[in-house]
Amino acid sequence: MTAPVRPTRILLTDDHAVVRIGLRTILTEDPRLQIVGEAPSGAECLKLVASLRPDLVLLDLRLPDIPGFEVCRRLKALPTPPAVLVLTSFADDQLVLEAISAGADGYLLKDFEQTELANSIVRVAQGGSILDPIIARKVLGAARNGGQGVAGVQGMGTGRTDRLSPQEQRILTLLADGHTNKEIASAMGLGDGTVRNYLTAIFTKLGVENRTEAVALWLRR
Repeated sequence: MTAPVRPTRILLTDDHAVVRIGLRTILTEDPRLQIVGEAPSGAECLKLVASLRPDLVLLDLRLPDIPGFEVCRRLKALPTPPAVLVLTSFADDQLVLEAISAGADGYLLKDFEQTELANSIVRVAQGGSILDPIIARKVLGAARNGGQGVAGVQGMGTGRTDRLSPQEQRILTLLADGHTNKEIASAMGLGDGTVRNYLTAIFTKLGVENRTEAVALWLRR
């Protein structure tokens, strides 16, 4: 008999109680997901992450005390950081780019389909990346304009991708399609560790710090 798969443990972070109630109602219907806590502010989110150790934080960018992108930056600086999926009503260019620079793993607007959100959470928790099409266009627009004001996307150009080997380009194509490291390894007949090493080399060659920045640069190409 196979052991049951442990559900993805989620911390909801949004300052609107009605939104949190709605998300909890939607997500608890999926057996793959488990809500372990709720935070109405950035400070409470950071506190609960330390005690609850969720697999993923579902994070709004507009919080009453600490900007969402700063919460994300602090979460990603932890020794064992959770995955961070930004869920927001706003596609504000600067907020989105700040969140990318902070290392968030995915970005969705709140006009999602119920199954889309659940699937996105599972994928991001497993190491994948999710970028809402509207947000992707904003990222690429910022890249074309030089990424002014955000270090993570400043000066993005297509020339850097020419430094990648054919194998690295295939891996980055799969990454841009939202595949996890394990899925990439399976598709290419590689070990998980080998894929991680490839990604480290890819990030170095592209001059980026995380998966989403690499995907944004690749999509622009």
